Amino acid sequence: MLIVLKPGTPEAVANDVMTRLRMAGLAVHRTEHDGRTRIAAIGDLGGVKADEVSGWPGVEATQKLARPFKLASRAFHPHDTVISVGRAAIGAKSIVVMAGPCSVEGEEQAFTIAEAVAKAGATVLRGGAYKPRTSPYAFQGLGEEGLKILRRAADAFGLSVISEVMDSQQVPLLARYADILQIGARNMQNYTLLREVGHAHRPVMIKRGLSSTIEEWLLSAEHVMAQGNQQVMLCERGIRTFETYTRNTLDLNAVPVVKELSHLPVIVDPSHGVGIRDKVAPMARAAVAAGADGLMIEVHHDPDHALSDGAQSLYPAQFESLVAQIRTIAEVVGRTV
Repeated sequence: MLIVLKPGTPEAVANDVMTRLRMAGLAVHRTEHDGRTRIAAIGDLGGVKADEVSGWPGVEATQKLARPFKLASRAFHPHDTVISVGRAAIGAKSIVVMAGPCSVEGEEQAFTIAEAVAKAGATVLRGGAYKPRTSPYAFQGLGEEGLKILRRAADAFGLSVISEVMDSQQVPLLARYADILQIGARNMQNYTLLREVGHAHRPVMIKRGLSSTIEEWLLSAEHVMAQGNQQVMLCERGIRTFETYTRNTLDLNAVPVVKELSHLPVIVDPSHGVGIRDKVAPMARAAVAAGADGLMIEVHHDPDHALSDGAQSLYPAQFESLVAQIRTIAEVVGRTV
């Protein structure tokens, strides 16, 4: 149930409404919009009737939260969520560019790439320290040492850090080094992990699962938000279809669909979406035109010798050219980079 309070409702009255709802066994979440307090009461509503709640002091209106994803929906939170991370305001007018290597391979590699992407216009450094690889014999990442290198490289060039957390036990460690915790596509429905990052004091980016629907993706965000962490962003990174000419099928339909259904920022990862270097730039440009709030791009100074995903990584010069292109497109759609 959504309860909208009257404009100017005293805080004591708002607290009384929330206390009554909690006493009825409901989880209570609050947001503000257009001068009104909006309260989502979630759970078994059998003991609370909408007509009864409508008569409580301070209540202007009640309505059903029809979507299965309650807190992620625009019905609860009508305005766009903006997540501040370092110099980036994710979900605001400026499109955020996250860039870096698929995997942290060493100090020299990380610093070289961090310098290049920062110079080109990125504000967030991406890099994997723990890598969920399909083959158990592929490079699995440098672990905590990789996180330390990533943090040092980011700090040297004024960047924030995003890195993937693979296990609920890793959350405190990742939160020590990363500014944004990434939930990978394979873990989108790892509910234990989602609940754990829901308790972390870090923004969370959830990549769409390989074969997941938009509703399943939004419900994954709901798992995080239900634990109290409202700093959630979504990342479209391609889904698995019958097509074989690209690594995945980048579903740019998802961008405007999610922006209509939800207030959460939407990031697009064209690197994983297509898996082919010369197709990354066209899909990145299309993502900006479609309304994405940010891009996540893999960049490597020597991709032919990268330990993972070299075939989809841009050279620094290609990345610099791409950022210039998306600046032009962003201006056309009323945004900046």
